[in-house]
Amino acid sequence: MFQLLQKVALGFCLAVAPMTLSTVAVAEGTSNPFGALLLHDRTALGAMNDDRIAALSALPTPRKANAANEVLATKYSSKWLATLPKPRRDAEWQCLTEALYFEARGETIKGQFAVAEVIMNRVEHPRYPNTVCGVIHQGTGRKYGCQFTFTCDGRPEVINEPAAFARLGKVAHAILDGIDRTLTAGATHYHTTAVKPRWAGRLTRTASIGVHRFYR
Repeated sequence: MFQLLQKVALGFCLAVAPMTLSTVAVAEGTSNPFGALLLHDRTALGAMNDDRIAALSALPTPRKANAANEVLATKYSSKWLATLPKPRRDAEWQCLTEALYFEARGETIKGQFAVAEVIMNRVEHPRYPNTVCGVIHQGTGRKYGCQFTFTCDGRPEVINEPAAFARLGKVAHAILDGIDRTLTAGATHYHTTAVKPRWAGRLTRTASIGVHRFYR
């Protein structure tokens, strides 16, 4: 009786135990466990519908990179600036390049673009002239009336650093060509950290880049 109970219990355990390679081999009637496993998988695959098979076999969708972050990671570097096209030389380009040269050539490329943004923001603002040259030379010749220091500091406007002028020419070209202006949030004013003009308290500061503070 005891032996009979042992056989029943053993049969029950075999019935509920997970299928191993050896049990698959026995079930499929072959002595090769690996071959039996393949046969078992093929049988299981045949029982699946097409949608399930497609879901299991589909490759994971690659994560899309954030294009904006990728641009910001490489933008405003010397390497990136070197890839920009040769500038289109006209009067507007000349005015803007000269302004950047005398106002911001000691700044980083990012700081130079920020100053260029201010000039272009003024061009689009109804309170200022609607041309680059008009904005830059607004008030020139009037005491305390000039908008950009280099136009009324009494010093001759001589280009002594042609390599710097050439780089700034690319900055000017990119701005004139319509590159996104996202550095200064629409700023129309800026000053260096060496001064604190009265008008700064009446405007909203939008950015601090290098030695310049920007306001709208």
